[in-house]
Parts: sequence; C-alpha cells; structure tokens
Amino acid sequence: MTRKERLTRCYFNQELDRPAVYTRAGYPKDDPSYAGLRAFMEENTALKVGWSGRRFLAGPATEVTVEPFSDDFQRRVETLHTPRGDLVRTHLVSLRGQPGLHERHFVNSPEDAEAYLSLPIPEVSGDVSSFRPTCDGVGDSGIAEVGLGFNPAGFVAELCGSENFAVMSLTDRDLIHRLCEQQLCMLTSLVEFLVERGVGPFFAMLGEEYLVPPLHGRADFHDFNVRYDKPIIDLIHEAGGRIHVHSHGSIKRVIEGFVDMGVDVLHPFEPPPQGDILAHEAKDIVRGKLCLEGNIQIHRMYEATAAEIRAETEALIAAAFDDGRGLIVCPTASPYIRGEGEHCFPQYKAMVDAVLGWRG
Repeated sequence: MTRKERLTRCYFNQELDRPAVYTRAGYPKDDPSYAGLRAFMEENTALKVGWSGRRFLAGPATEVTVEPFSDDFQRRVETLHTPRGDLVRTHLVSLRGQPGLHERHFVNSPEDAEAYLSLPIPEVSGDVSSFRPTCDGVGDSGIAEVGLGFNPAGFVAELCGSENFAVMSLTDRDLIHRLCEQQLCMLTSLVEFLVERGVGPFFAMLGEEYLVPPLHGRADFHDFNVRYDKPIIDLIHEAGGRIHVHSHGSIKRVIEGFVDMGVDVLHPFEPPPQGDILAHEAKDIVRGKLCLEGNIQIHRMYEATAAEIRAETEALIAAAFDDGRGLIVCPTASPYIRGEGEHCFPQYKAMVDAVLGWRG
C-alpha cells in the first residue's frame, strides 16, 4: 500500500497490511535542530497536509491593540463590537517563543453571552480552487485534511473560558445551548458549502476536550458535544467523507460518545497520568467503529531511550491492532521543545522503525 492508501483505509476503518505511522507537524518555528527529523518523517511516514475550511466562515472583526506587560510577555487586547455593546478579550503573548496565556475572555456573564448572540450569522463564501492542487501536492504520501476548527461546544468554551463555561452550564445552561446552536448553524452551512464544491473527503475538528472529566461528566459530554457534533458529522458522512477529532484528556467515561457522534479517527486516547484509558481498553470499546490515532506520549520522545520507545510502540500495536485495522501510531502532540530536535530524533526513528518492521 502507498502511504495515502494506508491512511485512507484507516479513516474508512478497513483492513490494513500494517498500522499507519504519523506525527503532528507543528515543529518549533525557525528551529534548525528539527531539520533532520522533519526530513525523515516526511520521507517515511504518512503525511497530512492541512487545508483550512474554517477560513470561509468569516468571524466578526475585532480591533486589536498591544501593550507592554512584563519582560516575558506583552498583552494583546481584542475588542469586539456587537449590537449590544463591546466585548473584550486579552491574551498574554510570550516574547521568548513560549506558549501564551489567556487572561480575559469575551463572554464572562449572561449579559456578555446575549451580546455575542446579537451578532449576525456570517455568510460562507470564498474560492476553494486551491484544494485540488493541495491534494495533488501531497500525492501518494498522504492526504489533505480539511480543518473545520473548533466544534460548537469547544468554540463556546473558548469564548467563555473552560471554568466560566462550566459554571454557566449550571447557572445559565440555556444561554450555553443558544451559543452552541449559533455555532452549529455556522458549521453546518460551512460543511454544506465545502462538500457542494467537491472539497473532501477528509475533515478534522477539535474542541471536544473541553467537555471531558473531571470538569464535565458523561451527561454534559453528550448534551454539548454529541448533540451538536453529530449533525455536522452526519453531513460529512452523507457526502462520503470522514472526520478526525483531536481530544486530549480523560476520555474513558465518554469515549463511547465519540462513537455515538460518528467520529472516524480519534487522537490521542491518552493513558495515565495525562489521560485515563489504556490502549486495549480503548480498542475494546471502539473496535470496528473508529480508528485510534496515538498514543505515544510526547514527553517520552525527549525523556525515554530509543529502545524504550520501540518497546512502547510494539506494545501499542499488540494492544490496538489485533484485528488488523484501526490504528495510526502517533505521538500525542507535535515536537515542542526548542533546540531538542537532534535529541529526540532517535526516539522518533525507533517508533517509525517499529511500525515499518511490524510483520504481524
């Protein structure tokens, strides 16, 4: 099989000659230490080239200003004008290439929610002609994956912040549902726009992780994730497409919800301590229903030996590929430590070699 054929069969949950192997490619920006690793992975693993579908759903315009904060951060202030008043979001942006920090969110109260709901539903428009050249560019090495951005509940959780979303799901649940319904309307329009123009069949969505334990239980996962994601996924399936969902965290109590909403590929199904589900447990629940993508913990690529990574990869295959389908071996996140590309290269190579050398 070509890398494209193998990855396609993973998304359609069909029998494979061996597991696929892949890594998320958000390498540290402008970091030459990862040049060798990047070249090796591009040559030897299945590729996914992202193509943004969300860009055709124009969000409301914001005014942005930047102000000093500290030696390590600057503050980015966004002001969103709505028919019912201004909303303000602030974010601390690292000056040293580190992750940023959310400080204030657009929706902090019922009044803020009503203001956001007063915004008009944006039209979906744009030129999709770049999609086919993107597919042609990746060729037999992999697939072009259409990014839909956050699912409805994940988008609303970003508006509110996860803590305030959880509180408002108790105190103002109707408003949270109205915000999710607004996003559902937008995303269904977007998917219809894309599939009508021949974009697909591979789509991706994220944000479900905001509604997993311990902050939320099974009931909330179904009421906010399954309820609003299933209509979107149904549209994709009706068009012959497949969807990948990225969701970190403790998913053991809610993994059946991913099956219920129709997810085709789920990443990263993490074991303790980052998550709470073992590979064989995940496989037993989703067998024949969706493909698992994961679950080599990213920190192990920097802390373990190559021999240990090979053993972990072989154990993952034994636990989640006993039926000859439904597994993409993959770290739980992109390479992330600046300057450490050469240090983690042997571990990535050990993972890839274990998959390429698997004989069943």
